[in-house]
Amino acid sequence: MPNVAIVTDSIATIPDDMLQSLNIHWVPYYIHRGNEVLRDLVNITRQEFYRWLPFAKVLPKTANPGPGDYESLYQELAAEGTEEIVSIHMSSKSSGAFQAATIAKDTILNRIPKLKIEIIDTLNVSMCHGWMVIEAAREALKGSTLAGVTDRVKSLIPKTQMIQTADTLKYLAMGGRIGRATEMMGSMLNIKPLIGMRDGLIVPLGKAFTRGSAYKMMVEEVIKTAGANGKVKIAYVHAAALEEVLKIKAMIEDRVQVVESITVELTPALGVHSGPGTAGICFYPVSEEESR
Repeated sequence: MPNVAIVTDSIATIPDDMLQSLNIHWVPYYIHRGNEVLRDLVNITRQEFYRWLPFAKVLPKTANPGPGDYESLYQELAAEGTEEIVSIHMSSKSSGAFQAATIAKDTILNRIPKLKIEIIDTLNVSMCHGWMVIEAAREALKGSTLAGVTDRVKSLIPKTQMIQTADTLKYLAMGGRIGRATEMMGSMLNIKPLIGMRDGLIVPLGKAFTRGSAYKMMVEEVIKTAGANGKVKIAYVHAAALEEVLKIKAMIEDRVQVVESITVELTPALGVHSGPGTAGICFYPVSEEESR
């Protein structure tokens, strides 16, 4: 058992097998669908949700876990003998998870003062957030200290980049998560928008007339970031659009040295805001040492 426990939530979009193999602990987000209160990936599956979403007349509401949810997990870990925890969350400018985890930390330290907890705001989302959790877990499994794990995560915050496209921004707009990309809403007819996240907020990255052109722009951005001979770790993420994201994968891996890749579908709590058909990437450049 590693000295440092790694905690996150379902928004990180990490594949199930990696959650288990890397000993990552997580808390589900909430989805309010009419009178139903669903727990992300607990009593609502990706497949079921994406079959239903295109026909929704009213977009479900999502909510981050509350302080009590995180506190319960911290308490459980402490009862198992854990003394150090790194808790990693999506952008505090787009969700209250970071704040809820911070409150939970303060509360539990009043009862268990010897517990050490670091709460980290990734200023990102999806598998950009997920990569930080994965690398934190790997660092913890090596036996690194709390400071070592924390430093590893913080070193990735300025490096990770998300780029995604979809046929519409209406889901982001309806869910109030559109950020500075709102300027693109008026010119969306027959346009494929590219969006990303900068300083914790959704931002526009460009427009294309076809998905193919949008994917080429993603490839060029990866090459620009990595350099001509650079290497990257990359996650291909989608919402009910596996065929589309595999096209992106083929285009990128034909031109870029990818040392690790993950293909994963967005969780329902994220899919509410991105909408079905979304396809994109979350990546970061790696050094020669990191690629070994």
